[in-house]
Amino acid sequence: MSATSIYQSRVTTAEEAVKVIKSGNRVFLTGNVSVPQKLLAALVGHAPNVRDVEICQALTVGSADYVAPEMEGHLRVNSMFISANIRRAVQEGRADFTPILLSEFPLLFKRGILPVDVAVIHVSTPDEHGFCSLGVEVGLTKSAAESAKVIIAEVNDQMPRTLGDSFIHVSRLTHIVPVNYPIPEHKMASEGGSSIVEKIAGHVAALIPDGATMQLGIGSIPDAVLKFLSDKKDLGIHTELFSDGVIELVNAGVLTNARKSLHAGKIVAGFILGTRKLYEWVNDNPMVEMHPTEYVNDPFVIAQNDRMVAVNSAIEVDLTGQVCADSIGPKLYSGVGGQLDFIYGASRSKGGVPIIALPSVATLRDGTQVSKITAMLKHGAGVVTSRNHVRFVVTEHGVADLYGRTIRQRAQALIKVAHPQFHDELQRQARELHYT
Repeated sequence: MSATSIYQSRVTTAEEAVKVIKSGNRVFLTGNVSVPQKLLAALVGHAPNVRDVEICQALTVGSADYVAPEMEGHLRVNSMFISANIRRAVQEGRADFTPILLSEFPLLFKRGILPVDVAVIHVSTPDEHGFCSLGVEVGLTKSAAESAKVIIAEVNDQMPRTLGDSFIHVSRLTHIVPVNYPIPEHKMASEGGSSIVEKIAGHVAALIPDGATMQLGIGSIPDAVLKFLSDKKDLGIHTELFSDGVIELVNAGVLTNARKSLHAGKIVAGFILGTRKLYEWVNDNPMVEMHPTEYVNDPFVIAQNDRMVAVNSAIEVDLTGQVCADSIGPKLYSGVGGQLDFIYGASRSKGGVPIIALPSVATLRDGTQVSKITAMLKHGAGVVTSRNHVRFVVTEHGVADLYGRTIRQRAQALIKVAHPQFHDELQRQARELHYT
């Protein structure tokens, strides 16, 4: 049977497709801006007919109807990264959180630790050989989908066809739901004010050498760094995700990937978050290679890139260098993501530069400012990057190089990059803790 015949024989509606999901099933849901909107809406409609369906996911962008209180007992999310749309459900105990390195997320499904009954995915239209591209979300989806007993796919005319290890054949798709809607856009939001972000980005850019290969974590700071790199030469990208900022650097001849020691000439990533301009740019672009996250985020693969620069953010950093990036005290907020994968990978790279970048203060809802450089992490806070892994900590006030430094030296360096209004208090606390 030809690929076209297979495709046509499996076409159905979203409402019919989700009926295959039964009580007690574990469902993998593809995420980021690739969330299959029609299928997810149909699953919410189908929810009263099932009990105890577990939805496994990472970061998702869009509607939170599937974690609404009325879904309790029918659908329950088990997320390996807490995105904004499910944060309240996790904090209220209506959804679950499983801590896991992003490099190991797909392995939970691939190795049968979390066997998948049904994968709900979102792909491009098939090519002449019957292969659909996973488009803007390859990293977390490919292995999970291939591990499922049943695959339900939205096939979207507007999903870009990204290249690399990014394809799945129509013969693997159990149910096909044709759709035609734009992939949601996701612009990197401002974090603490653009002037602060730009100062931080400028300090980070000064640490990036010519010929560096860069990882850029999620958020406005990593994306802003790209605007300060116009004087660099032969930069490259190996990252879990990238956004619109890379396009200008490629067009300017700055981002060539020519000096990469792994995948020379290629931008390597797991997923994409950005605007329609970016989605059109990556479509059939041979410079861009998408790969599963267990490869992209493997620290031992990352370390093969010489001059590997990793830029990640944090909620707070204590005076010994411990980095909290997944919780506010005991309140779960996000997840480890790829931070430790890339910080460790960059630290093992020849000439590597691992960076934690964050504003020096956070503003609470009542307008109070608190220091993000703290004597101690909040009670119950999670340590994402340990004091043994951290090297550079960057705020708008400068760079603290903690590598090979004593606790006393670390405390002094971190106080210097804290906001000046907190210097005296941090000095006092450091003395009380016998750090200085």
